[in-house]
Amino acid sequence: MTIDAHSHYMPPQVAQNTAFFKQFWSDADGQLRLMDEHHVSQAVLLYPTSDAHINMGGWGNVCAVYNQAISDLVKQYPQRFIGAGIIPVDSPDQISGELNRIEDLGLKVISLASSYNGVYLDDELFFQVYEFARNTNMPIHVHPQIMNPIGEDRVRDPLLSPVLEYVFDMSMCIGKMMMGGVFLKYPEVNFIFAHYGGVLPIVKERFDTTYAMLRQRNFVKDLTKLPGEYLKNMYFDMSGSKSAATLMLALEMTDCSRILWGSDFPANRNFAASLGAASSAILSTEERRLVCGGNFSRLLENNCK
Repeated sequence: MTIDAHSHYMPPQVAQNTAFFKQFWSDADGQLRLMDEHHVSQAVLLYPTSDAHINMGGWGNVCAVYNQAISDLVKQYPQRFIGAGIIPVDSPDQISGELNRIEDLGLKVISLASSYNGVYLDDELFFQVYEFARNTNMPIHVHPQIMNPIGEDRVRDPLLSPVLEYVFDMSMCIGKMMMGGVFLKYPEVNFIFAHYGGVLPIVKERFDTTYAMLRQRNFVKDLTKLPGEYLKNMYFDMSGSKSAATLMLALEMTDCSRILWGSDFPANRNFAASLGAASSAILSTEERRLVCGGNFSRLLENNCK
C-alpha cells in the first residue's frame, strides 16, 4: 500500500483568505484522480502554512474552520485521506483544548510549522503539544514556514524565498529543537520533518565534526551524543523530490525506516517522478515498501494503540 505522507488540501473558506493558496489547492477530486492513476492508496492532508490567520482574525478561527473541514473530508473518504490538525499558536491557553478536539475529530497527525514569527519549536509554548503527542502516540509533522522564514528580513524574493529560506527555516528549526533539548526530553515523540529536513543531509557531517571540536573547548553544551545520532531517530519526508541522489544523501543521515515518500501535492503533481526516486535501484524491494507506505503505516498503528 502506497501512502503519500505529504500533501495539502485547503478548504475553500480558508483558501479565500490567503494570498496564494487558491484554485487547485482545494481540489480533492483532482488529488484522488492522481492517486488512482498512480496507485496511491492514502494521502496525509497537511496545512501548508499561510496568511489565513491574519485575514480570519487569529489562529483560533482558522483552527475552527480548517480542522473541521479536514475532518469532514476524511469522513467522506475514510479509506483515502488521513487528516492532520493545526493549533492556535497565538492563544496558548487554547492549545490543549484544540489538541483534544483534533483527536475527537478523528485527525491522526499534528501539523506544525517550522517557526512562527521567529519563534521555533524549542519554545516552551510547544511543550504541551509534545506532551499530548507522547500520551497519544500522535505523530507531529513539521512543514516549512512560508510567513517570515529565516532570512526574509534581508531577502524577499518570489524564487529565492521558497527555494532557500523555507528549507533553511526547517533546518534551523531542527537545530534549535536539538540544542533546546526537545529530542532529549521527548524521545518517544515521532517527529516528521518535510523536505528531508532542509539542508541537513548535506551538513550532517559538519554538525558532528564541529560539535566535537567545540566540545573539546567547552564552547557548546553537552548534548549527550553527537547531533547525527539525534538525526537518525527522526522521520523525514521526501516532499516531492525527484532525485535519487538526494535520497542517497538522506540515507547517509538516517536509514530507510525513517524516510517517507510524499508528493507535496498540489505544488508537485508529477507523482511518477517522485515515486520513481522512492523506487530507485538504490533501494531493495523491502526498503521501497517501507519508504512508500510501510513506515507511515507503522506510525499510524502506534497511534491506534
